[in-house]
Amino acid sequence: MNLQSKSEAYASAGVDITAGYKAVELMKKHVARTATPGANVGIGGFGGLFSLDLTGINNPVLVSGTDGVGTKLKIAFLTGRHDTVGIDCVAMCVNDIICCGAKPLFFLDYIACGKNVPEKIADIVKGVCDGCVQSGAALIGGETAEMPGFYPEDEYDLAGYCTGIVDKDKIIDNNTMREGDVVIALPSSGVHSNGFSLVRKVFDVENADLDAPVAALGGRTLGEALLAPTKIYVKPVLALLDRIPVKGISHITGGGFYENIPRSIPDGLCAEIDKNSVRVLSVFDLIMKTGNISERDMFNTFNMGVGMSIVVDGADAPLALEILKANGEDAYVIGKIVSGDEKIKIK
Repeated sequence: MNLQSKSEAYASAGVDITAGYKAVELMKKHVARTATPGANVGIGGFGGLFSLDLTGINNPVLVSGTDGVGTKLKIAFLTGRHDTVGIDCVAMCVNDIICCGAKPLFFLDYIACGKNVPEKIADIVKGVCDGCVQSGAALIGGETAEMPGFYPEDEYDLAGYCTGIVDKDKIIDNNTMREGDVVIALPSSGVHSNGFSLVRKVFDVENADLDAPVAALGGRTLGEALLAPTKIYVKPVLALLDRIPVKGISHITGGGFYENIPRSIPDGLCAEIDKNSVRVLSVFDLIMKTGNISERDMFNTFNMGVGMSIVVDGADAPLALEILKANGEDAYVIGKIVSGDEKIKIK
């Protein structure tokens, strides 16, 4: 900790430099857990360092992704729980780049807050580190900005950035997708990190009792259900890519099925989804009923219990399911690829 750097004038304007130093000290033990070969996870420099190991990669391509947690953070503010939203931040980035077949290498986070409370910042970073461990990425840098007068004292924003690597010949595209291929679902853990502007409106969360058990949620509180961190699919998907050819992957985020699945479908083909096969989570039933939302709008806003879809050859589907289940994913078939110009049909 830097004991010489202290500005009374800056503190009078609402920025406590020493609080930042304390937050760094508190987060160091969490950051150390994310260390991977090639990573320099020391805190305090001006740039994050990573040494690339290109063994076995003939034509390396770096793949990057950036995202935030969005208005799900409002639930964290209301419940006072800040140690899981960092997982969401990592998940939104690494789940995107794995759709290209890229293995995450490193991650950087950015926290902007109205008041730097070291223990709260350390809790946020703990979640980021948990997400990095789950995805095999090293947290090699970040920034915490105290911005009084810009953010309310009790609020913050959280965003992140990751870089991964893939051999050019192994980049997942949809060039080999054909009629008869199978669409596999990887279950979500809940709402993940999308659609929360609608969620907050439906439940009027600012005035709701987020700590009361809800029968429709199996006794979980509404706060617990909504804060369930986004599932990270990196390791199961990498295990799958090691064994069989994958023709397309979609991360089901904002825009739900209708926006995201078509992004991996080539022109002239259509993902035909059997909605009766989708294992819709109870939280989505509750949102739909409470908000009087149409089924189509639900599938066009939320993941509905499917966090990621994967397209494989029909002949490879049984092995794909076996591999995914062996790696902790209760994967199942939700549809098939047919000819057509709509890209997606849900029926």
